[in-house]
Amino acid sequence: MISGPKYKIARRLRAPIFEKTQTQKYALREARKIKAKSKRRPAQKTEYGLQMLEKQKARLSYGISEKQFSKYVSESIAKKAVKSSQALFERLETRVDNIVYRLGLAPTRRFARQMVSHGHITCNGRKTNIPSMQIYKADVISIREGSLKTKLFNELTEKHKTYTTPKWLKFDLEKKQGTVVASPVLEEQKDLLFDLDTVLEFYSR
Repeated sequence: MISGPKYKIARRLRAPIFEKTQTQKYALREARKIKAKSKRRPAQKTEYGLQMLEKQKARLSYGISEKQFSKYVSESIAKKAVKSSQALFERLETRVDNIVYRLGLAPTRRFARQMVSHGHITCNGRKTNIPSMQIYKADVISIREGSLKTKLFNELTEKHKTYTTPKWLKFDLEKKQGTVVASPVLEEQKDLLFDLDTVLEFYSR
């Protein structure tokens, strides 16, 4: 799904989309490279190139294939009652692996995807191992009882002392379970590294 070294991909996309590229050391190194390159004549990207860049940043941020991402885009455009960018954001955010990540059960989406694939997560009491499974309002995401004592969750209580759960999710630390209480809103998400309207323009060509 992800081809090539992560540092090289993040540099090409000009966004720290992988956990390895979200460190202070990486940021300082990239800042030095950008400063050095700024002295040369900058390469001009076409409109198509900029749209492609945003699409790749979005797709790789969530760690999904081109085929699956294209499917989400088509479904979002087909929804007439909701703005396409909002519909796409909802579909991406309500994947079970992303919700596990947003609940603070995993440090990255990739790690969350592995948790789901290995059967550590349940939805409404039933084990799921499909990372792309869509979750809906009132659904309850929990850590499987047999996985609670594994080292994966040893430091969960300590980590949650400084973690802020998104408004559209509610997490019960004592029960180790989260509930979807609303739909994720695109305008409220401030940490996105891409523009979904530009992504949609790419697919509308």
